[in-house]
Amino acid sequence: MGALSYDKTAGNFRRAVTAMRCEDKKFYPDYLFEILIVTIITIEIVFALALLFPPDIGRRINFNATYQPRPEWYFLWLYELVKYFPGKWMFIGTTILPLIVFLLITLAPFLEKTQDTSLRKRWRAVVIASILLVSAVILTIRAI
Repeated sequence: MGALSYDKTAGNFRRAVTAMRCEDKKFYPDYLFEILIVTIITIEIVFALALLFPPDIGRRINFNATYQPRPEWYFLWLYELVKYFPGKWMFIGTTILPLIVFLLITLAPFLEKTQDTSLRKRWRAVVIASILLVSAVILTIRAI
């Protein structure tokens, strides 16, 4: 343990060593035992608080009502795309077509050979990105 003292010659605070000597503790078993005790007490406090103040489970579910699960907004275009490929064609609508879209988005910058960064000179990439964006927006709106 240390105590703070004022050193008049240096003009700043420094830690002075007191006569009390820390006994040497090893991590195992001394510190490990202390850490385990604190961890167990903390877990017991959390359990006690959970038992004293249980959370609300929300509204009751009517299992007889029909439920139609819907995806989040960023997957609505894919959800709508599945409707156009029923049955054995579903693999194309859910796997092949999104893979082609992803590859087009990834490779669109590399389709242009010009060094110019102007959008007017890179018309192929702009057309591909515009078509994909407009189709995703239209499919999302139709799914809503």
